[in-house]
Amino acid sequence: MMIKTRWRFLISSYHKSKTINNTEMDNKRIISIGFVILFFVSGINVIAAQGKSSGKRPNFILILTDDQGYGDLSINGNPTIKTPNIDRLALEGQKWTNFYVAANVCTPSRAGLITGRLPIRSGMQGTKQARVLFPKSKGGLPESEVTIAELLKQKGYHTAMIGKWHLGSLPQYLPLNNGFDYYYGLPYSNDMDKVDSVPYLKAITEPRNEYFQVPLYRNKDIIEKPANQNTLTQRYTAEAVRYITDHKKEPFFIYFAHSMPHVPLFPNPRFAGKSARGIYGDIIEEIDWSVGEILKALKQNAIDDNTYIVFISDNGPWKLFRELGGSTGPLYGAKGNSYEGGVRVPAIIWSKKNVFAGQVTEIGSSLDILPTFAKLAGVDLPADRVYDGYDLSSVLSGSSNKSPRDEMYYYHADTLVAVRKGVYKLLLYGNSEVGYPDALKKLDKPVLYNLNEDISERYDISDKHPRTVQQLIALLEQHSKTITRVEDQLLK
Repeated sequence: MMIKTRWRFLISSYHKSKTINNTEMDNKRIISIGFVILFFVSGINVIAAQGKSSGKRPNFILILTDDQGYGDLSINGNPTIKTPNIDRLALEGQKWTNFYVAANVCTPSRAGLITGRLPIRSGMQGTKQARVLFPKSKGGLPESEVTIAELLKQKGYHTAMIGKWHLGSLPQYLPLNNGFDYYYGLPYSNDMDKVDSVPYLKAITEPRNEYFQVPLYRNKDIIEKPANQNTLTQRYTAEAVRYITDHKKEPFFIYFAHSMPHVPLFPNPRFAGKSARGIYGDIIEEIDWSVGEILKALKQNAIDDNTYIVFISDNGPWKLFRELGGSTGPLYGAKGNSYEGGVRVPAIIWSKKNVFAGQVTEIGSSLDILPTFAKLAGVDLPADRVYDGYDLSSVLSGSSNKSPRDEMYYYHADTLVAVRKGVYKLLLYGNSEVGYPDALKKLDKPVLYNLNEDISERYDISDKHPRTVQQLIALLEQHSKTITRVEDQLLK
Protein backbone atom coordinates (compact mmCIF):
# COMPACT_ATOMS: atom_id res chain seq x y z
CA MET A 1 0.00 0.00 0.00
CA MET A 2 2.78 2.44 0.94
CA ILE A 3 4.69 1.73 -2.32
CA LYS A 4 1.57 2.33 -4.45
CA THR A 5 0.94 5.65 -2.69
CA ARG A 6 4.49 6.81 -3.36
CA TRP A 7 4.21 5.81 -7.05
CA ARG A 8 1.01 7.91 -7.35
CA PHE A 9 2.84 10.85 -5.79
CA LEU A 10 5.71 10.45 -8.28
CA ILE A 11 3.38 10.36 -11.32
CA SER A 12 1.29 13.26 -10.03
CA SER A 13 4.37 15.39 -9.49
CA TYR A 14 5.60 14.69 -12.99
CA HIS A 15 2.28 15.75 -14.59
CA LYS A 16 2.17 18.89 -12.48
CA SER A 17 5.63 19.79 -13.68
CA LYS A 18 4.28 19.87 -17.25
CA THR A 19 2.19 22.94 -16.43
CA ILE A 20 5.13 25.02 -15.26
CA ASN A 21 6.10 27.78 -17.70
CA ASN A 22 9.11 27.22 -19.89
CA THR A 23 11.42 29.62 -18.07
CA GLU A 24 11.03 27.77 -14.77
CA MET A 25 10.38 24.27 -16.07
CA ASP A 26 13.87 22.81 -16.21
CA ASN A 27 15.09 23.78 -12.76
CA LYS A 28 11.82 23.08 -10.93
CA ARG A 29 11.26 19.80 -12.75
CA ILE A 30 14.72 18.61 -11.74
CA ILE A 31 14.17 19.65 -8.11
CA SER A 32 10.64 18.22 -7.96
CA ILE A 33 11.39 14.90 -9.56
CA GLY A 34 14.65 14.56 -7.65
CA PHE A 35 12.84 15.13 -4.38
CA VAL A 36 10.15 12.61 -5.27
CA ILE A 37 12.68 9.97 -6.26
CA LEU A 38 14.54 10.51 -2.99
CA PHE A 39 11.25 10.30 -1.09
CA PHE A 40 10.29 7.13 -2.93
CA VAL A 41 13.66 5.42 -2.42
CA SER A 42 13.74 6.32 1.26
CA GLY A 43 10.25 4.86 1.60
CA ILE A 44 11.43 1.57 0.17
CA ASN A 45 14.36 1.57 2.57
CA VAL A 46 12.04 2.17 5.53
CA ILE A 47 9.76 -0.64 4.42
CA ALA A 48 12.72 -2.96 3.95
CA ALA A 49 14.08 -2.07 7.38
CA GLN A 50 10.68 -2.65 8.96
CA GLY A 51 10.37 -5.98 7.26
CA LYS A 52 13.83 -7.02 8.36
CA SER A 53 13.18 -5.93 11.96
CA SER A 54 9.82 -7.64 12.24
CA GLY A 55 11.19 -10.79 10.64
CA LYS A 56 14.16 -11.14 13.02
CA ARG A 57 13.73 -13.88 15.58
CA PRO A 58 13.58 -12.60 19.16
CA ASN A 59 16.50 -12.84 21.54
CA PHE A 60 16.09 -14.63 24.87
CA ILE A 61 17.85 -14.00 28.18
CA LEU A 62 16.98 -16.39 30.98
CA ILE A 63 18.21 -15.10 34.35
CA LEU A 64 18.18 -17.68 37.13
CA THR A 65 19.14 -16.91 40.71
CA ASP A 66 20.11 -19.58 43.23
CA ASP A 67 18.05 -20.03 46.42
CA GLN A 68 16.33 -16.65 46.17
CA GLY A 69 13.03 -16.43 48.02
CA TYR A 70 9.61 -15.26 46.88
CA GLY A 71 9.87 -12.31 49.27
CA ASP A 72 13.37 -11.11 48.35
CA LEU A 73 12.39 -8.39 45.87
CA SER A 74 11.09 -4.94 46.70
CA ILE A 75 8.42 -5.41 44.01
CA ASN A 76 7.23 -8.41 46.07
CA GLY A 77 7.10 -6.39 49.26
CA ASN A 78 10.56 -6.70 50.79
CA PRO A 79 11.01 -3.59 52.98
CA THR A 80 14.81 -3.53 53.15
CA ILE A 81 16.17 -4.94 49.86
CA LYS A 82 16.25 -2.42 46.99
CA THR A 83 15.76 -3.92 43.53
CA PRO A 84 14.87 -1.01 41.19
CA ASN A 85 16.03 -2.73 37.98
CA ILE A 86 14.19 -5.97 38.65
CA ASP A 87 11.17 -3.89 39.71
CA ARG A 88 11.38 -2.13 36.36
CA LEU A 89 11.18 -5.48 34.57
CA ALA A 90 8.05 -6.26 36.58
CA LEU A 91 6.41 -2.88 35.98
CA GLU A 92 7.12 -2.88 32.24
CA GLY A 93 6.53 -6.61 31.79
CA GLN A 94 4.58 -9.31 33.60
CA LYS A 95 4.96 -10.33 37.23
CA TRP A 96 3.71 -13.89 37.72
CA THR A 97 2.55 -14.52 41.29
CA ASN A 98 1.82 -18.25 40.96
CA PHE A 99 4.96 -19.46 39.24
CA TYR A 100 6.53 -22.81 40.15
CA VAL A 101 9.83 -24.56 39.56
CA ALA A 102 10.14 -28.23 38.65
CA ALA A 103 11.77 -29.29 41.94
CA ASN A 104 12.70 -27.91 45.34
CA VAL A 105 16.52 -28.21 45.03
CA CYS A 106 19.13 -27.22 42.44
CA THR A 107 19.92 -30.10 40.09
CA PRO A 108 16.40 -31.42 39.38
CA SER A 109 15.00 -27.89 39.20
CA ARG A 110 17.55 -26.92 36.54
CA ALA A 111 17.00 -30.14 34.61
CA GLY A 112 13.27 -29.40 34.42
CA LEU A 113 13.90 -25.80 33.40
CA ILE A 114 16.24 -26.55 30.53
CA THR A 115 14.31 -29.55 29.13
CA GLY A 116 10.67 -28.62 29.76
CA ARG A 117 10.20 -32.05 31.34
CA LEU A 118 9.76 -33.15 34.92
CA PRO A 119 13.18 -34.34 36.11
CA ILE A 120 11.83 -37.82 36.91
CA ARG A 121 11.46 -38.37 33.14
CA SER A 122 15.18 -37.80 32.56
CA GLY A 123 16.56 -39.53 35.65
CA MET A 124 17.60 -36.18 37.15
CA GLN A 125 15.13 -36.24 40.03
CA GLY A 126 17.44 -37.70 42.67
CA THR A 127 16.56 -39.84 45.67
CA LYS A 128 16.68 -39.57 49.44
CA GLN A 129 20.33 -40.62 49.24
CA ALA A 130 21.34 -38.03 46.62
CA ARG A 131 19.23 -34.93 46.09
CA VAL A 132 21.73 -33.08 43.84
CA LEU A 133 24.88 -33.76 41.83
CA PHE A 134 28.28 -33.41 43.50
CA PRO A 135 31.81 -32.90 42.12
CA LYS A 136 32.49 -36.66 42.18
CA SER A 137 29.13 -37.65 40.65
CA LYS A 138 29.38 -39.81 37.54
CA GLY A 139 25.97 -38.85 36.16
CA GLY A 140 24.48 -35.84 34.46
CA LEU A 141 21.85 -34.70 31.98
CA PRO A 142 21.44 -37.59 29.52
CA GLU A 143 22.48 -37.01 25.92
CA SER A 144 18.99 -38.02 24.81
CA GLU A 145 17.45 -34.95 26.47
CA VAL A 146 16.90 -31.90 24.26
CA THR A 147 17.70 -28.55 25.85
CA ILE A 148 16.38 -25.07 25.10
CA ALA A 149 19.75 -24.26 23.51
CA GLU A 150 19.63 -27.29 21.22
CA LEU A 151 16.14 -26.39 20.03
CA LEU A 152 16.99 -22.76 19.34
CA LYS A 153 20.14 -23.67 17.43
CA GLN A 154 17.86 -25.29 14.85
CA LYS A 155 16.82 -21.73 13.92
CA GLY A 156 20.31 -20.27 13.85
CA TYR A 157 20.55 -18.98 17.40
CA HIS A 158 23.86 -18.28 19.08
CA THR A 159 23.78 -19.72 22.59
CA ALA A 160 25.71 -18.98 25.78
CA MET A 161 25.62 -20.46 29.27
CA ILE A 162 26.97 -18.08 31.91
CA GLY A 163 27.09 -18.98 35.60
CA LYS A 164 26.22 -22.09 37.60
CA TRP A 165 25.49 -25.24 35.56
CA HIS A 166 24.95 -28.15 38.03
CA LEU A 167 23.74 -30.69 35.47
CA GLY A 168 26.89 -32.80 35.46
CA SER A 169 30.58 -31.88 35.75
CA LEU A 170 32.14 -34.59 33.58
CA PRO A 171 33.07 -33.31 30.09
CA GLN A 172 30.20 -35.05 28.32
CA TYR A 173 27.64 -33.28 30.52
CA LEU A 174 28.97 -29.73 30.40
CA PRO A 175 27.18 -26.93 28.47
CA LEU A 176 29.18 -27.23 25.23
CA ASN A 177 27.77 -30.74 24.85
CA ASN A 178 24.23 -29.56 25.52
CA GLY A 179 23.69 -27.02 22.76
CA PHE A 180 25.69 -24.07 24.04
CA ASP A 181 28.31 -22.35 21.88
CA TYR A 182 29.93 -20.63 24.83
CA TYR A 183 30.33 -21.40 28.54
CA TYR A 184 31.66 -19.27 31.37
CA GLY A 185 30.93 -20.32 34.91
CA LEU A 186 30.98 -22.89 37.70
CA PRO A 187 30.07 -26.55 37.09
CA TYR A 188 28.17 -26.87 40.40
CA SER A 189 27.25 -25.04 43.60
CA ASN A 190 29.66 -22.56 45.13
CA ASP A 191 29.74 -24.45 48.48
CA MET A 192 31.16 -27.60 46.87
CA ASP A 193 34.80 -28.68 46.58
CA LYS A 194 35.29 -27.57 50.19
CA VAL A 195 38.71 -28.27 51.66
CA ASP A 196 38.58 -31.07 54.24
CA SER A 197 40.38 -29.18 56.98
CA VAL A 198 37.62 -26.55 57.38
CA PRO A 199 34.28 -27.53 59.00
CA TYR A 200 31.31 -26.88 56.73
CA LEU A 201 29.51 -24.52 59.10
CA LYS A 202 32.63 -22.39 59.54
CA ALA A 203 33.18 -22.30 55.79
CA ILE A 204 29.62 -21.03 55.28
CA THR A 205 29.42 -18.51 58.11
CA GLU A 206 33.01 -17.22 57.83
CA PRO A 207 33.72 -17.87 54.14
CA ARG A 208 37.02 -17.43 52.36
CA ASN A 209 37.68 -18.20 48.73
CA GLU A 210 40.46 -20.65 49.63
CA TYR A 211 37.98 -22.78 51.61
CA PHE A 212 36.37 -23.88 48.33
CA GLN A 213 38.27 -25.30 45.36
CA VAL A 214 35.39 -24.78 42.96
CA PRO A 215 36.70 -24.20 39.39
CA LEU A 216 35.77 -21.42 36.99
CA TYR A 217 35.46 -22.59 33.37
CA ARG A 218 35.70 -20.82 30.06
CA ASN A 219 34.39 -23.28 27.50
CA LYS A 220 36.33 -26.52 28.17
CA ASP A 221 39.16 -24.99 30.18
CA ILE A 222 39.50 -24.27 33.89
CA ILE A 223 40.78 -20.70 34.04
CA GLU A 224 40.69 -20.17 37.81
CA LYS A 225 40.75 -22.46 40.84
CA PRO A 226 39.59 -21.60 43.37
CA ALA A 227 37.25 -19.10 41.80
CA ASN A 228 37.28 -15.63 43.29
CA GLN A 229 33.66 -15.62 44.35
CA ASN A 230 33.59 -11.98 45.44
CA THR A 231 33.77 -10.94 41.79
CA LEU A 232 31.68 -13.70 40.18
CA THR A 233 28.51 -11.66 39.66
CA GLN A 234 30.52 -8.77 38.21
CA ARG A 235 32.41 -11.05 35.82
CA TYR A 236 29.32 -13.02 34.82
CA THR A 237 27.63 -9.74 33.96
CA ALA A 238 30.59 -8.53 31.87
CA GLU A 239 30.50 -11.80 29.91
CA ALA A 240 26.76 -11.44 29.28
CA VAL A 241 27.11 -7.83 28.14
CA ARG A 242 29.96 -8.76 25.81
CA TYR A 243 27.93 -11.61 24.32
CA ILE A 244 24.97 -9.29 23.73
CA THR A 245 27.23 -6.79 21.96
CA ASP A 246 29.00 -9.40 19.86
CA HIS A 247 25.75 -11.01 18.67
CA LYS A 248 23.42 -8.04 18.41
CA LYS A 249 22.87 -8.67 14.68
CA GLU A 250 21.92 -12.32 15.13
CA PRO A 251 19.36 -14.06 17.34
CA PHE A 252 20.86 -15.25 20.61
CA PHE A 253 19.94 -17.11 23.78
CA ILE A 254 21.78 -16.44 27.03
CA TYR A 255 21.18 -18.71 30.01
CA PHE A 256 22.52 -16.56 32.85
CA ALA A 257 22.49 -18.57 36.10
CA HIS A 258 23.84 -16.68 39.10
CA SER A 259 25.81 -18.67 41.69
CA MET A 260 24.24 -16.76 44.58
CA PRO A 261 22.45 -16.04 46.91
CA HIS A 262 23.28 -19.71 47.54
CA VAL A 263 25.63 -19.85 50.54
CA PRO A 264 28.47 -19.08 51.05
CA LEU A 265 27.75 -15.41 50.44
CA PHE A 266 30.64 -13.52 48.88
CA PRO A 267 29.67 -9.85 48.43
CA ASN A 268 31.54 -7.68 45.98
CA PRO A 269 33.45 -4.90 47.79
CA ARG A 270 31.45 -2.39 45.76
CA PHE A 271 28.21 -3.62 47.33
CA ALA A 272 29.37 -4.91 50.72
CA GLY A 273 27.65 -3.21 53.62
CA LYS A 274 25.29 -1.21 51.40
CA SER A 275 22.02 -3.05 52.03
CA ALA A 276 19.89 -2.65 55.15
CA ARG A 277 19.23 -6.40 54.86
CA GLY A 278 22.88 -7.24 55.59
CA ILE A 279 25.12 -9.50 53.51
CA TYR A 280 22.20 -11.30 51.92
CA GLY A 281 20.76 -7.98 50.81
CA ASP A 282 24.16 -6.95 49.43
CA ILE A 283 24.10 -10.03 47.19
CA ILE A 284 20.56 -9.40 45.91
CA GLU A 285 21.26 -5.74 45.26
CA GLU A 286 24.33 -6.66 43.20
CA ILE A 287 22.19 -9.06 41.18
CA ASP A 288 19.77 -6.17 40.66
CA TRP A 289 22.69 -4.06 39.41
CA SER A 290 23.51 -6.90 37.01
CA VAL A 291 19.97 -6.80 35.62
CA GLY A 292 20.39 -3.07 35.07
CA GLU A 293 23.59 -3.68 33.09
CA ILE A 294 21.78 -6.19 30.89
CA LEU A 295 18.99 -3.71 30.19
CA LYS A 296 21.54 -0.99 29.43
CA ALA A 297 23.39 -3.25 26.98
CA LEU A 298 20.18 -4.14 25.15
CA LYS A 299 19.27 -0.47 24.77
CA GLN A 300 22.76 0.59 23.69
CA ASN A 301 22.76 -2.09 21.02
CA ALA A 302 19.21 -1.14 19.92
CA ILE A 303 17.79 -4.64 20.47
CA ASP A 304 15.65 -4.04 23.55
CA ASP A 305 12.53 -4.01 21.34
CA ASN A 306 13.07 -7.61 20.30
CA THR A 307 14.47 -9.32 23.40
CA TYR A 308 12.70 -11.32 26.09
CA ILE A 309 14.06 -11.48 29.63
CA VAL A 310 12.82 -14.09 32.10
CA PHE A 311 13.85 -13.65 35.73
CA ILE A 312 13.24 -16.50 38.21
CA SER A 313 14.89 -18.41 41.06
CA ASP A 314 15.70 -22.13 41.00
CA ASN A 315 13.87 -22.86 44.28
CA GLY A 316 13.03 -21.27 47.60
CA PRO A 317 15.52 -19.88 50.14
CA TRP A 318 17.76 -21.99 52.35
CA LYS A 319 16.24 -21.07 55.70
CA LEU A 320 18.52 -23.43 57.60
CA PHE A 321 21.12 -20.65 57.50
CA ARG A 322 18.79 -18.07 59.03
CA GLU A 323 19.80 -14.50 58.13
CA LEU A 324 22.18 -15.84 55.47
CA GLY A 325 19.13 -17.22 53.67
CA GLY A 326 16.23 -15.41 52.04
CA SER A 327 12.56 -14.78 52.72
CA THR A 328 9.49 -16.54 51.40
CA GLY A 329 7.28 -13.56 52.23
CA PRO A 330 3.78 -14.88 52.97
CA LEU A 331 4.63 -18.42 51.90
CA TYR A 332 5.30 -21.33 54.24
CA GLY A 333 8.28 -23.59 53.64
CA ALA A 334 11.74 -23.30 52.12
CA LYS A 335 14.26 -24.88 49.79
CA GLY A 336 14.08 -28.65 50.02
CA ASN A 337 10.38 -29.04 50.73
CA SER A 338 7.22 -28.88 48.65
CA TYR A 339 5.35 -26.30 50.62
CA GLU A 340 4.79 -23.15 48.56
CA GLY A 341 7.91 -21.47 49.94
CA GLY A 342 10.07 -24.23 48.49
CA VAL A 343 8.77 -24.19 44.92
CA ARG A 344 6.84 -20.98 44.25
CA VAL A 345 9.41 -18.42 43.14
CA PRO A 346 9.64 -14.77 42.08
CA ALA A 347 8.98 -14.67 38.34
CA ILE A 348 9.07 -11.81 35.85
CA ILE A 349 8.83 -11.92 32.05
CA TRP A 350 9.77 -8.77 30.14
CA SER A 351 10.04 -7.57 26.59
CA LYS A 352 9.84 -3.90 25.74
CA LYS A 353 7.47 -4.34 22.80
CA ASN A 354 6.26 -7.93 22.93
CA VAL A 355 4.90 -8.45 26.46
CA PHE A 356 1.56 -7.07 27.60
CA ALA A 357 2.37 -5.44 30.94
CA GLY A 358 0.57 -6.37 34.14
CA GLN A 359 0.35 -8.82 37.01
CA VAL A 360 -0.49 -12.43 36.15
CA THR A 361 -2.16 -14.52 38.84
CA GLU A 362 -2.54 -17.56 36.61
CA ILE A 363 -0.36 -20.64 37.22
CA GLY A 364 2.95 -20.85 35.36
CA SER A 365 6.10 -22.92 35.70
CA SER A 366 9.76 -23.06 34.76
CA LEU A 367 8.70 -26.12 32.74
CA ASP A 368 6.81 -23.73 30.45
CA ILE A 369 9.84 -21.70 29.41
CA LEU A 370 11.12 -24.18 26.81
CA PRO A 371 7.83 -24.56 24.88
CA THR A 372 7.22 -20.80 25.11
CA PHE A 373 10.64 -19.92 23.70
CA ALA A 374 10.21 -22.57 21.03
CA LYS A 375 6.89 -21.08 19.94
CA LEU A 376 8.26 -17.54 19.84
CA ALA A 377 11.27 -18.69 17.82
CA GLY A 378 9.23 -20.83 15.43
CA VAL A 379 10.72 -24.16 16.53
CA ASP A 380 8.71 -27.38 16.57
CA LEU A 381 9.05 -29.55 19.66
CA PRO A 382 10.22 -33.15 19.17
CA ALA A 383 7.26 -35.51 18.95
CA ASP A 384 9.08 -38.48 20.47
CA ARG A 385 8.77 -37.49 24.15
CA VAL A 386 6.36 -36.22 26.78
CA TYR A 387 6.63 -32.52 27.62
CA ASP A 388 5.33 -31.18 30.90
CA GLY A 389 5.50 -27.52 29.89
CA TYR A 390 2.89 -25.30 28.25
CA ASP A 391 3.27 -22.50 25.72
CA LEU A 392 2.57 -19.23 27.57
CA SER A 393 3.06 -16.94 24.56
CA SER A 394 -0.62 -16.00 24.27
CA VAL A 395 -0.59 -14.70 27.84
CA LEU A 396 2.66 -12.81 27.22
CA SER A 397 1.24 -11.06 24.16
CA GLY A 398 -2.04 -10.24 25.89
CA SER A 399 -4.12 -12.14 23.35
CA SER A 400 -5.33 -14.33 26.23
CA ASN A 401 -5.62 -13.73 29.95
CA LYS A 402 -5.94 -17.45 30.71
CA SER A 403 -2.85 -19.60 31.23
CA PRO A 404 -2.96 -23.03 29.57
CA ARG A 405 -1.55 -24.41 32.84
CA ASP A 406 -4.12 -25.22 35.52
CA GLU A 407 -2.19 -27.87 37.46
CA MET A 408 1.20 -28.45 39.03
CA TYR A 409 2.76 -31.69 40.27
CA TYR A 410 5.13 -31.44 43.23
CA TYR A 411 7.97 -33.96 43.33
CA HIS A 412 10.33 -34.43 46.23
CA ALA A 413 13.19 -36.30 44.57
CA ASP A 414 11.46 -39.40 43.18
CA THR A 415 8.35 -39.11 45.37
CA LEU A 416 5.17 -37.41 44.16
CA VAL A 417 4.13 -35.50 47.28
CA ALA A 418 1.43 -33.03 46.17
CA VAL A 419 -0.66 -31.67 43.34
CA ARG A 420 -2.32 -28.34 42.63
CA LYS A 421 -5.39 -28.01 40.43
CA GLY A 422 -6.87 -24.55 40.12
CA VAL A 423 -6.99 -23.00 43.58
CA TYR A 424 -6.69 -26.31 45.44
CA LYS A 425 -3.51 -28.03 46.57
CA LEU A 426 -3.51 -31.56 47.97
CA LEU A 427 -0.50 -32.51 50.10
CA LEU A 428 0.29 -36.16 50.87
CA TYR A 429 3.60 -35.69 52.70
CA GLY A 430 4.81 -33.39 55.44
CA ASN A 431 8.29 -31.98 55.92
CA SER A 432 10.44 -29.68 57.99
CA GLU A 433 9.47 -26.02 57.58
CA VAL A 434 13.12 -25.01 57.10
CA GLY A 435 13.50 -27.55 54.32
CA TYR A 436 16.79 -28.95 53.10
CA PRO A 437 18.15 -31.18 54.64
CA ASP A 438 14.64 -32.49 54.90
CA ALA A 439 12.45 -34.77 56.99
CA LEU A 440 9.88 -36.11 54.52
CA LYS A 441 7.04 -38.08 56.12
CA LYS A 442 3.82 -39.55 54.73
CA LEU A 443 0.77 -37.87 56.30
CA ASP A 444 -1.89 -39.94 58.00
CA LYS A 445 -4.42 -38.38 55.65
CA PRO A 446 -4.14 -35.89 52.79
CA VAL A 447 -4.27 -32.19 53.57
CA LEU A 448 -6.15 -29.77 51.32
CA TYR A 449 -5.55 -26.04 50.97
CA ASN A 450 -7.26 -23.30 48.97
CA LEU A 451 -4.19 -21.32 47.92
CA ASN A 452 -6.16 -18.27 46.82
CA GLU A 453 -7.63 -17.91 50.30
CA ASP A 454 -4.78 -19.46 52.30
CA ILE A 455 -1.45 -18.66 50.65
CA SER A 456 0.44 -19.66 53.81
CA GLU A 457 -1.01 -23.21 53.88
CA ARG A 458 -2.33 -22.94 57.43
CA TYR A 459 -5.89 -24.22 57.20
CA ASP A 460 -6.68 -27.79 56.17
CA ILE A 461 -10.11 -27.86 54.49
CA SER A 462 -10.09 -31.50 53.40
CA ASP A 463 -13.08 -32.37 55.63
CA LYS A 464 -15.14 -29.66 53.93
CA HIS A 465 -14.28 -30.78 50.41
CA PRO A 466 -14.07 -34.60 50.32
CA ARG A 467 -15.04 -34.73 46.65
CA THR A 468 -12.20 -32.37 45.71
CA VAL A 469 -9.78 -34.56 47.66
CA GLN A 470 -10.88 -37.62 45.69
CA GLN A 471 -10.63 -35.77 42.39
CA LEU A 472 -7.09 -34.68 43.14
CA ILE A 473 -6.07 -38.17 44.24
CA ALA A 474 -7.43 -39.47 40.92
CA LEU A 475 -5.43 -36.78 39.11
CA LEU A 476 -2.25 -37.94 40.86
CA GLU A 477 -2.93 -41.54 39.89
CA GLN A 478 -3.59 -40.53 36.29
CA HIS A 479 -0.35 -38.54 36.15
CA SER A 480 1.69 -41.37 37.67
CA LYS A 481 0.68 -43.60 34.77
CA THR A 482 2.53 -41.27 32.38
CA ILE A 483 5.86 -41.76 34.18
CA THR A 484 8.35 -44.31 32.89
CA ARG A 485 11.25 -44.73 35.29
CA VAL A 486 14.73 -44.41 33.79
CA GLU A 487 18.23 -44.71 35.22
CA ASP A 488 18.83 -42.38 38.15
CA GLN A 489 21.69 -40.10 37.17
CA LEU A 490 22.34 -38.79 40.69
CA LEU A 491 23.14 -42.21 42.13
CA LYS A 492 25.83 -43.04 39.56
